[in-house]
Amino acid sequence: MDFLNFLDFSITDIIDIILVAILLYYVYKLVRGTVAINIFIGIVIVWAIWKLTALLQMQMISGIVGGFMNIGLIALIIVFQQEIRKFLLLIGSTNFASKRNFLKHFKFLKQEGLSIGTNVDAIVTACERMSNTKTGALLVIERSNSLDFIKSTGDKMNIEISSPIIESIFYKNSPLHDGAAIIQDNYIVATRTILPVSNERSIPLRFGLRHRAAVGITEKTDALAIIVSEETGLISYIKNGEFVLFNDLTELTSLITEDLL
Repeated sequence: MDFLNFLDFSITDIIDIILVAILLYYVYKLVRGTVAINIFIGIVIVWAIWKLTALLQMQMISGIVGGFMNIGLIALIIVFQQEIRKFLLLIGSTNFASKRNFLKHFKFLKQEGLSIGTNVDAIVTACERMSNTKTGALLVIERSNSLDFIKSTGDKMNIEISSPIIESIFYKNSPLHDGAAIIQDNYIVATRTILPVSNERSIPLRFGLRHRAAVGITEKTDALAIIVSEETGLISYIKNGEFVLFNDLTELTSLITEDLL
């Protein structure tokens, strides 16, 4: 029977289902914790009804729902304008799309002893000292995605990384301590920059504006963020909009080094 032909699965069908599942997961991840999640669930239900009625050859209801889906596409683009922009940024900022991370799959092509350039030890040492004195700090390390739109919000610099330099920038009486410092290669290229703040509701309330700003910039780009809490002195490491756990500073150094390869 023709009706049962849909039960015949091929390798292409399996790949198609997996890709759709991945797409839906990323869309859900974007709208999770926001009002848009209810709209997203509603769209999925309507789409499922459309496909089910088409499969059952219920032409009238299928035509009505299909017409709604086609006409509503423009309205959805308007309603989900921010989410669509964020989704495209997420796709362009995934680890696999990153040039550095793509080349990680071909390490044998790299020259022996090639350095990543960024002095990670100096960064972590400075964070450790600022943690001991409860000096608040926010460092953003640029990777493949350009942070020029962030650099322009602060004071541009070109200072080679060292622990004393980083500590002096975030010293509480320093005019440069507010905002984030941007690191590119082995240089601090901007200070006092303003970062986009994340609206993610899952971030614990104990974390303040620095942490939300760090989550925000790592959601929108593939940058890495390191925060020293002014209240507790705790050091946090954020990548892809999520907190990365580590046991000690040695492990933190290894994580940052690996992510910069």
